[in-house]
Amino acid sequence: MRSAALDLPAQEAEQGAWAGRKRFADVGGLDLAYVEVGGSEPPLVLVHGFTDTSRSFSLLAPHLSGRRLIMPDLRGHGASQTGKGCAVADFAEDIAGLIRSLRLARPVVVGHSLGGMVAIQLAARHPELVGGLVVLAGTLKADFAPCNPLVAGVAALRDPISPTDPFYDWWHACGPGVPQAFLAGIAKDASAMPAARWRAILVEIRRTDLGAAARAVQARTLIIAGTGDPLFGKAHQQALAEALAGSRLLWAKDCGHNPHWEEPAFIADAIARMLENAEA
Repeated sequence: MRSAALDLPAQEAEQGAWAGRKRFADVGGLDLAYVEVGGSEPPLVLVHGFTDTSRSFSLLAPHLSGRRLIMPDLRGHGASQTGKGCAVADFAEDIAGLIRSLRLARPVVVGHSLGGMVAIQLAARHPELVGGLVVLAGTLKADFAPCNPLVAGVAALRDPISPTDPFYDWWHACGPGVPQAFLAGIAKDASAMPAARWRAILVEIRRTDLGAAARAVQARTLIIAGTGDPLFGKAHQQALAEALAGSRLLWAKDCGHNPHWEEPAFIADAIARMLENAEA
């Protein structure tokens, strides 16, 4: 069931206030921005996808009411500093540092798309830090062909990137119930990234293979995928389920690559059930 829509002024106010909620942590000499919502333990660390920011979870957060949430901006995204590297491993080490800096006790890490890759790498490298995983619209290996719309679209971007660039019609495609104020905020955040950074991160995504890392993951794992995901479809999800021992695969019906935007109540309920089962 889709969340009840706020009226337009409320949507705009909510999204307009998002950047002002960010705090900063020094992680290995890098200022990493994050938004925190207070609540019960264990906390959830929600890691966004490529070109997004912590705002990506602003529609999901209200449905996780009562749970402590930590929503960082990955390095080079949003208000976080860029740093020298932009590989999946670099992002994973940043999240490990943030968990330590905030003294989080074995949080459940929820990762969307690139964030899902980061979560897998984190859990493989630092099993002591992770209490569980939720991989949302993820993959072990992106395996994009040169003609893929994402590869071609990113190659065509030129600075300054406009938040109304037609590329976003494809990149942020989702169902009609997603608030326009949210989509405008997401596009504005992405457009603040230089085109060269888009391309550098995408190169790292394309060269990453998490097959071995996934097989090393010991944390309980929930995989959630949209049935209409144009990037990481059924074959990607089956490969994830096979590599992540004991994982459960759940399909978000009629959703694309961003099910937490399209069906936040459904995604939140699945996460809550995972937590309830773990705590029982």
